[in-house]
Amino acid sequence: MLPRLEQCFICEKENFDEQDYGVAPPEFAVYLDAPQTDMITCNPKVTYGKKTYSLYDTTDLALRDLGKEAAVRGVIQRYGEAYDERQKAMVITDEDKIYDLLTEGIPVFQQLGEVYISDTLKGMQVHPSPKVAVGVSIESGLMQLKMTAGEMSKEELIDILSRYNKRKKYYRLKDGSFVQKEDSGLDILADLKETLQLTDQQLMQESVPVDTYRALYIDQQLRDNPVISSVRDKNFRSLIRNMKTVEDNDFEIPVELEPILRGYQKTGFLWLKTLSANGFGGILADDMGLGKTLQVICYLLSEYQEREIQEKSKKEPVEKEQDIENEGRQRKKESSDDRLRRNALIVAPASLVYNWNSELERFAPRLAVRMIVGTAAQRRTLLEAADEGEILITSYDLLRRDIDFYKKYRFRCQIIDEAQYIKNHSTQAAKAVKKIQADTRFALTGTPVENRLSELWSIFDYLMPEFLYSYSRFREELEVQIVQHESEEASERLRKMIRPFVLRRLKKDVLRDLPDKLEENMYTRLEGEQQKLYDAHVKRMKLLLDKQSEEEFNTSKIVILSELTKLRQICCDPALLFEEYKGESAKLEMCVDLIRNAVENGHKILVFSQFTTMLSRLADRLENEETAYYMLTGSTGKEKRAKLVEEFNKEDNPTAVFLISLKAGGTGLNLTAADIVIHYDPWWNLAVQNQATDRAHRIGQKNVVNVYKLIAKDTIEENIVKLQEKKHALADQILNGADMGSGSFSREEILELLGGK
Repeated sequence: MLPRLEQCFICEKENFDEQDYGVAPPEFAVYLDAPQTDMITCNPKVTYGKKTYSLYDTTDLALRDLGKEAAVRGVIQRYGEAYDERQKAMVITDEDKIYDLLTEGIPVFQQLGEVYISDTLKGMQVHPSPKVAVGVSIESGLMQLKMTAGEMSKEELIDILSRYNKRKKYYRLKDGSFVQKEDSGLDILADLKETLQLTDQQLMQESVPVDTYRALYIDQQLRDNPVISSVRDKNFRSLIRNMKTVEDNDFEIPVELEPILRGYQKTGFLWLKTLSANGFGGILADDMGLGKTLQVICYLLSEYQEREIQEKSKKEPVEKEQDIENEGRQRKKESSDDRLRRNALIVAPASLVYNWNSELERFAPRLAVRMIVGTAAQRRTLLEAADEGEILITSYDLLRRDIDFYKKYRFRCQIIDEAQYIKNHSTQAAKAVKKIQADTRFALTGTPVENRLSELWSIFDYLMPEFLYSYSRFREELEVQIVQHESEEASERLRKMIRPFVLRRLKKDVLRDLPDKLEENMYTRLEGEQQKLYDAHVKRMKLLLDKQSEEEFNTSKIVILSELTKLRQICCDPALLFEEYKGESAKLEMCVDLIRNAVENGHKILVFSQFTTMLSRLADRLENEETAYYMLTGSTGKEKRAKLVEEFNKEDNPTAVFLISLKAGGTGLNLTAADIVIHYDPWWNLAVQNQATDRAHRIGQKNVVNVYKLIAKDTIEENIVKLQEKKHALADQILNGADMGSGSFSREEILELLGGK
């Protein structure tokens, strides 16, 4: 009050000492207690001379330094929650705040004044980060994993890992104490527990048995996190070294194929051998046209040669009596185990069965090959009569029908070609290939992911069951996190897991001598009657979608996709949809002009369309133009198919145009005589289009390949191209080069597709 009086008046002081009447300097103290493991009380007090107040008392305010008290309360409140009137103290129950108080708050309070800590709170300790160690060994083909965390008991470690939360700065033990997490390596132990699907019961053991195919993932995690102390035994190190130095592995390339194989194909062969030698399966995911078939044939021939050498060694004279006895036991065991053993089983689309037979005869005539085809009775007879050393070839459809015949056989190797055939794990084809008993499994496909990540899961479920967990867990922990939440952490985890078991090379990276592929989108605008029909159909679809509830939309997707197909047909040629249509098709005219110019300049052309009726329309126009052509659709027989391809590829054959349905011509064709590819209509799946293009742009092609994609401007076709680009990113993110298709559509995506005029 005196200072304020002095501001307004002249004050005279008689026998007045300000120190006798002024406010004493405040002295602060903080009393901390832990009445229970999930609660801390904080009672801050201030003392003036002989009087002590709670910082939350409101008595004698005129005698207190309210400014300093407010400042101290502000500091304390950073680590507290709310004042409890009953406790007469600040109460802290939030675990994060309790941790912050113990690690940061107490030192801060000590700068304010005295801090008094109860014995119970002293028992609430914060332990430093434990030193994590991981030991890995391989014994008898099985990997053993041992994990420790300093002085921490197994029970405490398991408790921590069961409550793992990456965002936490600490772990809390059951006794209420905290364990600091920073730079401890506990994150990695938690990741290994989750990724390897380790149970608490397993972790209680001295060491945990783990499938060997997890070795490379474990090694990568340990190398990426040097804070972890790791011990790797010589067998583990040898396995990792073999897998990482594939090109240096000592596998002999069969002498007859040595001069034929390109450098990258030799690497592919060594990769297949390395995986097989270590008991792993894998996906050979090379780009279309890079010779996946030849690499597999080289592998099969190598395996045959190695068995020949083994058989010869068995026939060497036996000198010692004990050796004779041992040999007898071994032969008895082999005759029992291998009585129904077969060499290899190749499963391919029906259109490729004869191609595999032809390629094996061409490159490996020493190998005995048997196609399991014909009637059901014939197929059964062929299978039962097959010799142990023969390579069997069948189709997905026939295997599905005959799966009961195969139950009693075990194959040394099973190979599935065009593995996208099993992308839907619920199909009978997918279930059939997974029922086959085989020591080693490989999958061949240029597109391991077409529409969704679950397709990748299905292929790995065939190769190494449980490698990517159960389907539900894969979807929850990886697919949903990557696709819906765009989790980079989940993407990186999946990449690390699959990287050793997927070999993917692109033509642009390995075929330096392959001519360029030049792609161009060619746009045309709908006009006149064609435009009117298109606009009317778009309007009709939008009205349909607007009137539908979400439930109605989900139950009518087949109808909606049918309507989208009609839109695409109008873009191609309204005559595909309306028999009486007599108007022009802008795209048909553009395509005929392209073909005419190409033929006149001596080129050979492949024309792909999803619609066989469109190919027929093109055929009619070509006949009017007196332009010779071949046509291949799903109804074309296998023999005729092979004959057409052979004739088209002849240099002196004047027929320059090959009309091919996208579905029938996507695989199994070598059409390197063509140097122009026309995609008449864009398909949802860019990968399928690329497969078709690669019928021409592959080994053996001597000319630059020009690829023309015909697109109706401001229509669903233009929006399909945009959707392709949008969906491309996901597979590329995981596989570094694969392509995505459409999958199912949401209401928003369909409206986006209709977004043009």
